[in-house]
Amino acid sequence: MSDAAIVAAGLTRTFGKLIAVDSVDLTIPKGKIYGFLGPNGSGKTTTIRMLCGLLKPSAGSARVFGMELPRDAEKVRPRIGYMTQKFSLYEDLTVRENLEFMGRIYSMRRRRRRQRIESNLARYALDDRQRQRAGTLSGGQKQRLALAAVTLHEPELLLLDEPTSAVDPQSRRDFWDGLFELAEGGTTILVSTHFMDEAERCHRLAILAEGRLVAEGVPRELSSNIDAVVLEVETDRPRRARAALRSVGFVRAVTQIGARLHVMVETGTDDPEAQVRAVLKSGGVAGIVERVSANLEDVFVAATGFDGDVALPAADGSAGADESGAGSDEVHP
Repeated sequence: MSDAAIVAAGLTRTFGKLIAVDSVDLTIPKGKIYGFLGPNGSGKTTTIRMLCGLLKPSAGSARVFGMELPRDAEKVRPRIGYMTQKFSLYEDLTVRENLEFMGRIYSMRRRRRRQRIESNLARYALDDRQRQRAGTLSGGQKQRLALAAVTLHEPELLLLDEPTSAVDPQSRRDFWDGLFELAEGGTTILVSTHFMDEAERCHRLAILAEGRLVAEGVPRELSSNIDAVVLEVETDRPRRARAALRSVGFVRAVTQIGARLHVMVETGTDDPEAQVRAVLKSGGVAGIVERVSANLEDVFVAATGFDGDVALPAADGSAGADESGAGSDEVHP
């Protein structure tokens, strides 16, 4: 497809007996923000590394701008920018020195390098920090510096591996405003995230689980096409209600959101609201039951098999090791 930045077919990566990425097919359009969402160990980081030529696939193929990876990796790299989850610039260099260094790495001519540095210092609100050592910056400032560095050479494709995992909500919103600006300018962006609100911002979204692509599409369409009936239960005894509901066969999953429960019921269940009310009554629990539209968290639960017993990590950006030992693959509601 001429309008596709990335096309992958049967993309697979194994580490010994572990299948980290299992026959993934992807078509990522140019000029859009495409998201990866998945639990820890789902293969997001490994897939991104194969797509930027850092890892060789065990099977399958990947093409970026029509060039085959890893064969054409050297031709592809000048056209892409890769931002890792962990801050990877030099903490003992100043903001400007880091940008100067990256400009030289990208073999940018002196005049263009200076122009781009001045432009990105202003664009990412780093003018007043340019003489400050990178190691003394806040999390949000480091994030802006990393984005300024990775976009210095104006790449056509950005690969961002959980870029907002350690910053505050306001910094995350500002960061995403910057991504939308880049996408409107024609940059293709592939971003992995463990935040549901960020996943909803993507133009298209792929949900990964155990190395497989289990759902893909526009976030709103994924929510509309979920293969389940979603009910909301409001009760002052949510834990007891949850225990009662999880004991019946027609309930696929129960997720607690504050004092409310989202209950996923098998499609085709006869009068699911009445049946849920009956289960609650038999368990001695009073509650209000109504049918609601599915949200992206419901889609995630349905697609990945999380059944509500698995506690999703708190939204504090805490990181664990992924299947390649280099980052987090957690999911935060």
